[in-house]
Amino acid sequence: MILSSSLIWFLVGVAFLIAELGLSGFILLFFTVGCWIVSLVTWIFDIELTSQILIFTVSSLTLLFTLRKYSLKIFKGKTRDSIDDHYTDSKIGKTATVTKKISPNMPGEIKAMGSFWRAIAEEAIEEGQSVLIESQESEDGLTFRVKHVKGGQNE
Repeated sequence: MILSSSLIWFLVGVAFLIAELGLSGFILLFFTVGCWIVSLVTWIFDIELTSQILIFTVSSLTLLFTLRKYSLKIFKGKTRDSIDDHYTDSKIGKTATVTKKISPNMPGEIKAMGSFWRAIAEEAIEEGQSVLIESQESEDGLTFRVKHVKGGQNE
C-alpha cells in the first residue's frame, strides 16, 4: 500500500498535535497547521517534495511568529486573579487562633475564617493563642505572617 503525500503530511500533522497535547508548549500546534496546509496543497496540486518542505517551513514559522503571542493570551489564562487576591486580602488584619505551635524557625498552623492556614511568626506562639494576621507570606497565598495578640485565649 502506497500512501499519498497529502495523507502522509496529514498524519505527520496528527503526530505533531498529539505531541502538543503531551508537551503543552503551544508551539507544535503551528507545525500541525503547517502540515495540514501542505496536505491540502498536495491534495489539490501535484508538487515536488522540496516545494512541500518549503511550504511547510514558511507556513509553520509564519503562523508561529504571528499568532503564538496572541493565542497564548486567549488560551493560557491566569493562575491567579483578582478574586483570589481579594479573598487573601480579606484575612489580613483579622484575628485567628493558633492550632499548631508556631516557632521562629518552624511554621505552625492557624484557623482563620473557618479554614486552616500555615503561619509564621518572629516569636514562639503556643497552640490556642490568638494572633493577628499581618500579611501574606507566600506566593501561593497559603502562608501568613502573624503576631501574638495580648489578651487572647489562655492569657
